[in-house]
Amino acid sequence: MRLPNAVHESHPWRIREIAPDFTLEDVWALPVYGDAGDFAALLEVMTSRDLARQASPVTRLLFGVRLLLGRWFGWDDGAERPIPGRPEASLAERLPDDLRGTAAGLRLGSSFSPLYRTGTEFAAELSNQTVHGVMHLAWVDRGHDRYQGQMAVYVKPRGRLGKQYMAFIAPFRHWVVYPALLRQIERAWQARGA
Repeated sequence: MRLPNAVHESHPWRIREIAPDFTLEDVWALPVYGDAGDFAALLEVMTSRDLARQASPVTRLLFGVRLLLGRWFGWDDGAERPIPGRPEASLAERLPDDLRGTAAGLRLGSSFSPLYRTGTEFAAELSNQTVHGVMHLAWVDRGHDRYQGQMAVYVKPRGRLGKQYMAFIAPFRHWVVYPALLRQIERAWQARGA
């Protein structure tokens, strides 16, 4: 379920101090529940599976089209680019000492680079010619030792191309990609003990 940005912003997440110049694009409640100690299990589900490859045929098609366009236009050429409007190329350069090295060994797909991990947060970034973005996973206290996963996406578009790209893909993200991804996460969460 998509959540209002204010729900995410009501928590003192560390990502806000690291990426205050990024826009909170989307927030989603994940169909994942557990107790206080289950955040590590959520990270295991998110980092150990290729959820995009296991997605529905329509979602795989959309990812395939995006990858093809990226190859044609050189959007994903692997070049290191500075964060739009900033000198640093990675948010890792902004991390305070207590967060440095906390996400070592974790991978969130092939495009994302891990930034940090706490007991209730994980962030990874990606950078290409259209956008510099952050995937933020959180473990939200719902009371009575019941927690729920939450996913937020922060972005900083690269100029007019990036803004147009984000506007163009918004309906696909909201109506196809994220709902399919949430179903995949739910199935992976339920199957984790099997």
